[in-house]
Amino acid sequence: MKAPRVTLDQWRTLQAVVDQGGFAQAAEVLHRSQSSISYTVARMQEQLGMPLLRIEGRKAVLTEAGDVLLRRSRQLVKQASQLEDLAHHMEQGWEAEVRLVVDAAYPSARLVRALTAFMPQSRGCRVRLREEVLSGVEEVLKEGVTDLAISGYSIPGYLGAEMSSVEFIAVAHPDHPLHRLQRELSFQDLETQMQVVIRDSGRQQPRDVGWLGAEQRWTVGSLATAATFVGSGLGFAWLPRHMIERELNDGLLKPLPLDQGGSRNPQFYLYSDKDKPLGPAAEILVELIQRFDAAPLNAAFAAPQPPA
Repeated sequence: MKAPRVTLDQWRTLQAVVDQGGFAQAAEVLHRSQSSISYTVARMQEQLGMPLLRIEGRKAVLTEAGDVLLRRSRQLVKQASQLEDLAHHMEQGWEAEVRLVVDAAYPSARLVRALTAFMPQSRGCRVRLREEVLSGVEEVLKEGVTDLAISGYSIPGYLGAEMSSVEFIAVAHPDHPLHRLQRELSFQDLETQMQVVIRDSGRQQPRDVGWLGAEQRWTVGSLATAATFVGSGLGFAWLPRHMIERELNDGLLKPLPLDQGGSRNPQFYLYSDKDKPLGPAAEILVELIQRFDAAPLNAAFAAPQPPA
């Protein structure tokens, strides 16, 4: 890669000349001599092979090319400053990145609200978000490649902080044969029908959570695909209410009238890597995830309030 000929200090000098309206004013703000400022700008123009400023009266005015380059340089200088700040925060123990793995059934609206509140406090820390299904969350946590994990069941050997539960309801298209029976349904009724099951993303010990042992089963890779299949009349499934609320309201999906088990409410838990203490950024993110998890789900779509 070709090394830049113009330094960040030179771009900062040019910005000061333009922002302050002249060489003398820039020299005062930067605590340098006027001759040093003039030399720096002249050297820049020589290195770039084009004029950046012209003098009108006693004021330095940008050329057309200088205006374009100056606008681009402001972002460059800002990013360099942010990079230096990040290096300082990392030296103080602030993480460059927090890794979060989440069961796909957990309401994304709550995560969005927590991450939105985290942004102004992040100090440049990135969040790497990964979605898994069922035991996939456990595997990622035990492999030590995530800092935080949100799972829909208890993981042996880990102490998880209790979070809210997520309601799963058994649904099918209104014209599905199960609804045409027009009566309360039993386990035996379901056994003869096609069930749509979401594939466990875990590789070591995948689970068939929710499968009833029906003779016919379609396994799909995501909850969204399952909802599409069921909404098209292709089988029945237990799906998170928060994901299909609109389809339920529009009559595209209808709860199955089961005599028992029509609704399930698994408890979710927040885990951390037990072999590594959480850094300050991860601690803040944990507090925000827990705060917005406790809020009503419809509040997750409201604009977040600034931290106190």
